[in-house]
Amino acid sequence: MERYDLLYRLYDEFDVETLREYQSFVDLFPPADSRVALDHWEEVSDELDRLKRQVRESFPSGETFAEVASRADRETAFTALDLYTRYDRSINALVLDVDETLRSAGQTDNEIPRETLHILTEIHESGVPIIICTGQTLENVKGFMIQGLGNELVHSGDLSIVYEAGNGVFTPGHGSQTKRLLYQDLGGDVRSVFETVRTRALSAAPDNVRRGCHLQGNEFNVTLKPNFETGSEDAETVIDDGLVHLIDVLGAAVVEQVAGDIEGDDPTDGSDDPTRGAAWA
Repeated sequence: MERYDLLYRLYDEFDVETLREYQSFVDLFPPADSRVALDHWEEVSDELDRLKRQVRESFPSGETFAEVASRADRETAFTALDLYTRYDRSINALVLDVDETLRSAGQTDNEIPRETLHILTEIHESGVPIIICTGQTLENVKGFMIQGLGNELVHSGDLSIVYEAGNGVFTPGHGSQTKRLLYQDLGGDVRSVFETVRTRALSAAPDNVRRGCHLQGNEFNVTLKPNFETGSEDAETVIDDGLVHLIDVLGAAVVEQVAGDIEGDDPTDGSDDPTRGAAWA
C-alpha cells in the first residue's frame, strides 16, 4: 500500500493540475520568432522546473513522482498503478485504433492532434512498440501515419499497422516480413469458402443487389457497399437484401466444401459421422 499512500499524498498536497498544464505548454509550444513569446515560454519552463523540484524533494524516487505528476491526472495515475500492481510489469506495446481514437471526424477534422502526436513520439522513444489496428486499407493509413508521425518513426521497425480488420500486417524495416498477409495462414478449406463467396457476391446476386451495390476492393473482403446515399431508404433496402444474399451464398459454399471433403475422404476414416458437417461449419 505504500505506493498508493504516496500517490494519494502527491495529488492531495501538490498543485498537480497546474504542473501538468505547464508541462503541456512547454512540450507543445510551437516554434516562434517573437522575443515576447520566447520569454513567456522560458518563464513557464522555469516555473515547471520549480514545481517538479518540489515534488522530487518531497518523495523517495522523487524523479518518478515528478514525471507522473506532469503527465497524468489523478484517475490515470491510479489506474496505471492498479495495472502495475496486478501484472507486476510495465506495458510492452501500445495498441490503438485510428478513427475516433487517433483522430476524429467531428472533433479534429480527421487530423491527429499535436498533443497526441507528441505522446506517441515519447512512447516510441521510450522503446514501446506502437501497433495501429484499423479496418482501412494499408495505403490510407500508411499515408497519414507518415504525414503525422514522420517517415523516421514509421520506418523505425517499432511501428506496425494491422490493416483491413486483420487481413494483413505491415511492419517497415523487417525485410521479407515487412508485409504479411495474415489470411494466408488460414486453412485451405476456409480460404476456398471465402473465394467462392467473393466470386458469387455480385455475379449470383439478385438484380437489385447487383445494380445497387459494389464489392469493396480489398483483396480479402466480401463487403457489399450500397451505391445510394448513406442512410437513405434505398441504401437500407439494398443492405438488407445484400445481407440475405451473402448469407445464402455462404451457406451454399460451406455445404459444397463439406460435401467435397466427404467425397474425397476414405470411407473407412469415419467420415460418415452425421455431425461432421455441422462441426466443420
